[in-house]
Amino acid sequence: MNMHFIPVNEPLLNGNEKKYLCECIDTGWISSEGPFVKEFEQKMSATAGRKHGIAVSNGTAALEVAVQALGIGEGDEVIMPAFTIISCAMAVTKLCAVPVLVDSDIYTWNMKVDEIEAKITPRTKAIMIVHLYGLPVEVDSILALAKKYDLKVIEDAAEMHGQTYRGKPCGSFGDISTFSFYPNKHITTGEGGMVVTDDDGLAERCRMLRNLCFRKDVRYIHDEISDNYRFTNLQAAVGLAQLERLEEFAERKRAMGRYYTERLKDIEGLILPVAQTDYADNIYWVYGIVLDRQIKADNREIQKLLAEEGIGSRTFFWCMHEQPVYRKQGLFKGESYPDAEYLARKGFYIPSGLALTTEQMEQVCEGLHRVAERI
Repeated sequence: MNMHFIPVNEPLLNGNEKKYLCECIDTGWISSEGPFVKEFEQKMSATAGRKHGIAVSNGTAALEVAVQALGIGEGDEVIMPAFTIISCAMAVTKLCAVPVLVDSDIYTWNMKVDEIEAKITPRTKAIMIVHLYGLPVEVDSILALAKKYDLKVIEDAAEMHGQTYRGKPCGSFGDISTFSFYPNKHITTGEGGMVVTDDDGLAERCRMLRNLCFRKDVRYIHDEISDNYRFTNLQAAVGLAQLERLEEFAERKRAMGRYYTERLKDIEGLILPVAQTDYADNIYWVYGIVLDRQIKADNREIQKLLAEEGIGSRTFFWCMHEQPVYRKQGLFKGESYPDAEYLARKGFYIPSGLALTTEQMEQVCEGLHRVAERI
């Protein structure tokens, strides 16, 4: 095994992160009350083209706050992709609402927009858009459906910092949008997330929901239940330093994507990411690869072989209808989403972090060529 192991992600933290963190420590502002929090909310929401930003503890919390803020509850249905992270479904099932699943496009990896309308029932309350891995969902059709059926739209833009759809920022669509700032995102705060919206009432409700639902008039009195989803000044300090370089980071990701594509395009049996659609250029949040149907190996086998080459990798998401926890609860009985299932078994991504060097990318490409010869 190559002893210089290349991790699947390593963040880039060589800007003003240390300077701003020292300012937090020097001033004593380390909690959620610190001034960096408000500044980060304002600048991140402005970047996303939104009026309000509400910083929370992580991307999952952002989804939970967003769904609850919209008043979604027991028996309500929310349409979403079958192929996504479980946070999307959890935000719905925690409120005793029902995720309704849609299959995925085999090339863009996003939900099949043309299959959404058939899933709408009198109990449908919202559509959750989830932009995956680098390309946004075809948003216009979903917004038209939402208008036609009077549905709310939740946009999960967790992986889309700096990405646009037809020239408008991802995170600017629908009633409410969410971001994640986990270390593998273009902007990281270690852990962290944000809800953004243009609606004054929704924003106020989100602020209440992130803070245990304290009543505005009297502290420590609660009319409903929520969690502590607060975000610290320390996290915001890192986020501000990262946000200052978002344009640079987005271009760096696209350059990495172009490099990988050029070096890997001659390997038979690998389906590489779509570089562009008529509404967006891929931002390559991660560089995902799907094994062609002629390849008998699955993504977990490839992951083991790459590890032997000193290369970190990660499999794609597992489908919601195949999650053991939801099967135990009796959800999605008899449901099948063939393309989503295929992506979950045959998709993986290679090192894609912002700190990745050209030399490391070359090592990844050489290793992947050797793995391809073995399979």
